Amino acid sequence: MNIKPTISVFGINASVVVAAALPLTLLSSAAFATTESASAVQQSSIHAQQSLRYGQQSSSQQLNTLIEIALSQDGNRKQYFAQSQAMRETGIASATLMDPKLKVGFGGLPVDSFQFDEDPMTNISVGLMQQFERGNTLNLQQKKAGQQADALALQVQARELTVANSMTQLWLELGYQQKAESVIRQNRRLLVELENYVQTNYSIGKSEAQDLLNAQLQVSKLDEKLQANQQVQRRLISQLSEWLGSDWLGSQVLDSQGILNATNQIDWSLLESKLATNTDSTKHYQLLTDHPLVKISDVSISSNQTQVELAEQAYTPQFGVEVMYAHRQANNMAGEPASDLVSAYLTVDIPLFTGNRQDKNLSAAQYQVGAAKSQKDTLLSQMNAQVNALLVDRSNLIQRLDRYQTSLLPQTAARISAVERGYQNNTAQFNDVILATTDELALKLEQQRLITDLNIVNSKLAALVSGFEYQVNQPQFNSSATKHTANQ
Repeated sequence: MNIKPTISVFGINASVVVAAALPLTLLSSAAFATTESASAVQQSSIHAQQSLRYGQQSSSQQLNTLIEIALSQDGNRKQYFAQSQAMRETGIASATLMDPKLKVGFGGLPVDSFQFDEDPMTNISVGLMQQFERGNTLNLQQKKAGQQADALALQVQARELTVANSMTQLWLELGYQQKAESVIRQNRRLLVELENYVQTNYSIGKSEAQDLLNAQLQVSKLDEKLQANQQVQRRLISQLSEWLGSDWLGSQVLDSQGILNATNQIDWSLLESKLATNTDSTKHYQLLTDHPLVKISDVSISSNQTQVELAEQAYTPQFGVEVMYAHRQANNMAGEPASDLVSAYLTVDIPLFTGNRQDKNLSAAQYQVGAAKSQKDTLLSQMNAQVNALLVDRSNLIQRLDRYQTSLLPQTAARISAVERGYQNNTAQFNDVILATTDELALKLEQQRLITDLNIVNSKLAALVSGFEYQVNQPQFNSSATKHTANQ
């Protein structure tokens, strides 16, 4: 009869064999271990909850630091900021009168002699012409350009939320992978211990060769799973370098193996406080009004309303002024030097036929205002639906996590204790112990997956209601424009 190993030989809590984790799933295989009782689970849970808040805050601070570094060197933010500044400069240029036109020439020159002093009608003239815009067109053009610049500036904030959301989700997935790695390494140590135990029994003829080969195979599988897990972690870290830069991969933030210490849960105090201010459970428009995309829609409406005002200016007349001075060299009919001449003209562009031009432009501008308002309504409806869907996921994930904490984990711990007592009393097989611990493993891994999913949902909510806590300065952009001066 084979010697049965005592439970104390492998007495490490929650020992399991797991598969390598992918970003959204974690597969588990059989393991041999012992677990704590249901009361021990509850006691350890209380201790974990006491240290959870500090760990979340520390992880949040580290993540916020990385987000701030990424945003400070993000090229898209600088692009939008530069485009915003360019639009403001364009607005100033568009609000300036057209440059005056200089007119120089001669008139009344006789073709038979081409003499300037022969005919009194011959003159050399110089003049200036200035065109004025219709009504308040210049100020309205500058106003519209400023509104368009504001929209581009809001794109900077939208980019910040996008980067923060993407980095946070990668951070959470990386933290989940590292928790999976910890479980894998813990169970590998147990399997090595089990392999040694089977090797001892096999050497004295108390175990079968297939048991030893199976134990060795399980250890080799775990080595493969560890390598696969490392591959996933390194890929996630490499994805973070999209925003942090390639130099960051070799920085002091990473350890000697190029691994970043992340977690799968962070502090969401700001998000919780914002969600608590909303009084309606299904209408979240008050929270969404602060989102950059909604603000951009508001600016778009204002810009189109300004365009309506610009179209209305087309009904006002456009004026132009021309002043000319003519110098004459010939004598007049009395034999005296002919007097120089001054001419002044006022030109008026009168919009008399407005049916196919001004009316249509005004009508088109008014339609654009309606389209912009409808676009905002559609955007708010879509975002409100997203918030509602995320809140449903959030509520259900919290309920499921509570069930794991209060029911499933204590129940599986109690089951393991019962199986252990049956095994010690020869009323249960060793495979029953393995099956019980495998079930506990699956539950604990599912719990960690739910924790990760809950934090990912919070990240998506934070991207919609501006619930991130990073702080970043305005982008700095050095203009390459040069000022041209006239050289004398």
